Amino acid sequence: MLSNKPHMAHRVAGCLVFLSLCEACCFGAESTMSFDINFAAGSSGKGSQSHDDMHVIHNNQLDLREIVFVIQSQSNSFHVRQAERRREDLLKQAYSHAEKPPVVLLSHTLSDNDGDWSILPLLPYLSYSFGKNSSWIVFLEEETNVKTSKLVQVLAKFDKNKEWFLGKPLHDEESTIIHHYAFAENPSIFKYPDFSAAWAVSTPLVVRLANKVRDEPLKSDFTIDLKHEVALYIWDNGNGPHLTAVPELCTEPEDSPQTLHCATTLSTEPPLCGEPVNKEDIFVAVKTCRKFHTERVPVIKKTWEKDAFFLEYHSDHADPSIPTINLGVPNTERGHCGKTFAILQRFLSGAVPDTKWLLVVDDDTLISLSRLQDLLSCYNPSEPVCLGERYGYGLSQGGYSYITGGGGMVFSREAVVRLLDSGCKCYSNDAPDDMVLGMCLNALGLPVTHSPLFHQARPEDYARDFLAHQVPISFHKHWNIDPIAVYDKWLKDDLRAKASDGLSENAKTEL
Repeated sequence: MLSNKPHMAHRVAGCLVFLSLCEACCFGAESTMSFDINFAAGSSGKGSQSHDDMHVIHNNQLDLREIVFVIQSQSNSFHVRQAERRREDLLKQAYSHAEKPPVVLLSHTLSDNDGDWSILPLLPYLSYSFGKNSSWIVFLEEETNVKTSKLVQVLAKFDKNKEWFLGKPLHDEESTIIHHYAFAENPSIFKYPDFSAAWAVSTPLVVRLANKVRDEPLKSDFTIDLKHEVALYIWDNGNGPHLTAVPELCTEPEDSPQTLHCATTLSTEPPLCGEPVNKEDIFVAVKTCRKFHTERVPVIKKTWEKDAFFLEYHSDHADPSIPTINLGVPNTERGHCGKTFAILQRFLSGAVPDTKWLLVVDDDTLISLSRLQDLLSCYNPSEPVCLGERYGYGLSQGGYSYITGGGGMVFSREAVVRLLDSGCKCYSNDAPDDMVLGMCLNALGLPVTHSPLFHQARPEDYARDFLAHQVPISFHKHWNIDPIAVYDKWLKDDLRAKASDGLSENAKTEL
């Protein structure tokens, strides 16, 4: 643990923080918010580089020790193991080539600041510690395979004394709520990096950005899609460099013949650390209300309800035809904190089966429970696990992380026990449940664990190339889509279903 970090922040000391937030801020409702941003294609803002600035390899020698690798790690035990394996692989490659090893950092170990995962708070530390004796900071995810010798060759093509922002570019096909409808007139014009392929910033850019982070408070309260927000911060309305596409930063599978030129690769296999978790070990709680009983609940029944062993619909009205359970909490238009905490209490009350995992979803959440079973095989239910798509609030000012509710919130029984034993509670029934839970977890020092396989928005709201290398677990919203068609395309496990059908047919034949 580093004690002299310039960016270190104190954790929130309790749960009595009052927020006055519209539901759109949590993306519990469609937002009409838009940003008027001027962006000219091909503009050469301060620090942006042209191809004329690129040096051939023999004119720009680069040593592996000039690269600082930052693995975007998490404190959950499974992710710690994953990150440590990635670090060991990087160091092993250096030793095998008789090179002195580079610095390899795990981001979650650098301070006690919960907001370090948002990258920008880390920049002052990276600048202070490595600004004088390194040339590049390379960020990668736990699943990113790196060929270090190839990466050195790639980075040597760029003048390390100038400002560079390198990565595999993503772009939006249409303006999207998760990016606050930025570049609404031409969303494809702005490029941001696919973190899975790794991304790099030159030391001169890191030093300048670090000074900016220290001197100017970050403007955005919410951290929603980090890769897009980091790119916006670096671009700085045209005053900083835009993302330079590097074709050698790849997300193809490691064993693909198309990756011969790649410095990075990615496995497309979904996480599976053993036998999938049994259906009987997951209790599913669906938040609904009377007005959506005939509109949204039928979609669940036609898609993923059949894959749940234990499932309850929690509403403000008991309807035996579904059936729904009235938890005694009135429906609220914004935020559902009262209902969610009633679900947490019911989960531990003995009124429902004693299961290891609790999944809380909205009635317009589309989810693959079979893929969730696979993913949960990687996590220890005896630990306080809180899993889903991670957002942040006020991270640069010592704020907190939270699991955004629409994509699904997964809790181990131990996490629910600790939450309720702490006295954590809602300040109103219509408070944003996911954010209140985030404040409580922060006060308890319990980590929020991120998985990019959960999605708060629709498939249309994410870059096509980003989804191309995923096996997604969930999407959210029925707005302007056919939700059953979305489920069939993105979440239905046809191969698994066909295998089950085949077994059923064999059983019938034998009978």
